[in-house]
Amino acid sequence: MSYKCISVAQAEELLKIEGSVLLDIRDLASFSIGNIAGAIHLTNENIEQIIESSDKSKPFIIYCYHGNSSKGVADYFFRRGFENSCSVDGGYQEWAGQHSNR
Repeated sequence: MSYKCISVAQAEELLKIEGSVLLDIRDLASFSIGNIAGAIHLTNENIEQIIESSDKSKPFIIYCYHGNSSKGVADYFFRRGFENSCSVDGGYQEWAGQHSNR
């Protein structure tokens, strides 16, 4: 068992669970230009605080630009004890594309 790769639709469902956490691992400039509502910008400076203060049984949904880099971070969180660590396939680009027509 390890982290999961999930679709944007699956991420949206997991975000409905109380206590779920949405992490954006893109650079600060990209995060500042646009991000998914409620996302926390994950940095080297705040990662340990997030790990220590979060409920490891809740969904951890991680996204990057295209869904590649987030896999490594999702694996890292899984190895740190997060039972429901997920990487969003297609990343922010996929999310934005699916939400631009709504």
